[in-house]
Amino acid sequence: MRYNLELLSNAANEDRNRMDKTTRIPIVSASVVTAFGVGIDSLWQGLMADRCAIAPVQRFDVTGCHAQKAACMPSLDAVFQAGASQSAMHALLDMLPAQPVPADAWVLTASTKAGVDNLLKQAAGRPADPDDMFGGNLPAQVARRLNAQGPGFNINAACASATIALARAAQLIDSGLAEVVAVGCLDMVTRFVFSGFCALRAVSPGGAKPFDRDRDGLNLGEGAALLVLMSETRARQENCHPLGYLVGWGMAADAAHLTAPARDGCGLAAAVMQAMRHAGVGAGDIAAISAHGTGTVYNDAMELTAFEQVFGAHVPVIHSAKGAIGHTLGAAGGIETALALEMLKRRQAPPTVGCARPDARAQGKVFNHGVSFCGRHALTTNSGFGGINAALILEGAETDHRTF
Repeated sequence: MRYNLELLSNAANEDRNRMDKTTRIPIVSASVVTAFGVGIDSLWQGLMADRCAIAPVQRFDVTGCHAQKAACMPSLDAVFQAGASQSAMHALLDMLPAQPVPADAWVLTASTKAGVDNLLKQAAGRPADPDDMFGGNLPAQVARRLNAQGPGFNINAACASATIALARAAQLIDSGLAEVVAVGCLDMVTRFVFSGFCALRAVSPGGAKPFDRDRDGLNLGEGAALLVLMSETRARQENCHPLGYLVGWGMAADAAHLTAPARDGCGLAAAVMQAMRHAGVGAGDIAAISAHGTGTVYNDAMELTAFEQVFGAHVPVIHSAKGAIGHTLGAAGGIETALALEMLKRRQAPPTVGCARPDARAQGKVFNHGVSFCGRHALTTNSGFGGINAALILEGAETDHRTF
């Protein structure tokens, strides 16, 4: 799949010119797969039951690793152990419910490592599919599954990949370059990724505790999400009823460190404020936050600092899913956007699994039980290596909006 760099550059310039104009991009479908199973209902029920899918890793040898747990899918364990030449990425794609999309849909994907397990097979001299190893091949794979024929490209922006892919999809629609964009986000737990995070001493031996005073690291997870965005005109023509709207987006890089976040939260705060300006909303309009919330000491502290900069003494309820389903890397932003839409629909934030004793700065903001809220807008954020930060503002679909 090919895309035109000049067109994308023009779209980015047009996007900057529109920053003071409010925008509503309908999200017409959202499918997810997590370690809890297939569908947003399985994710919601797992979170509301305060369940944790993080468990000892079975699919590869973790001897010698200081931490040995992740949120893996048993069905993918079988694929890894079978030793097939095709990447387990295909099995993950096959698990993801795919809504029909118009043939002219653009396809954007988000993944940090794509089929890296296949690359390891090749390095070991085992059968491997060379076309199934790199992120640049993902858009074509997803497009074939959706029978989509529009342009496409992959976003690899560390753990903010999916959030940025959704922002780029909205920007393409807002600029008039596209009417329909499907965004596929997916990553898996592989030996390569797991050993890398263990080498950084970033993994919790016991279990991730987002925003908890005793947090000691993240746990990896795997999953996928597929979200379809349309222009309002096209959604009317297709008779699609939005789940909600993407109304603002922002991105900023603090470049403070190769892997650590900026302690002062400057990049994330800038991304959030940019998204709020784009959406035409103020701090008081945000009812809930779906945070990155990895459970590492410095990430959670940075997020709290950034939120305090933006919201002052009135930080909304904060939720993190990563204590339950692990950090799904390039898929995280897609899964968490689908979850934030469900939160807006239900007017409720699930428990932040793993947070038994909130950090002093998180008290009254992060809860280990479900919390109801009032409001139509939610913020979802993700941050990644290299100081990448991204934020989205979502608006719930009210009854009078569902049929336009």
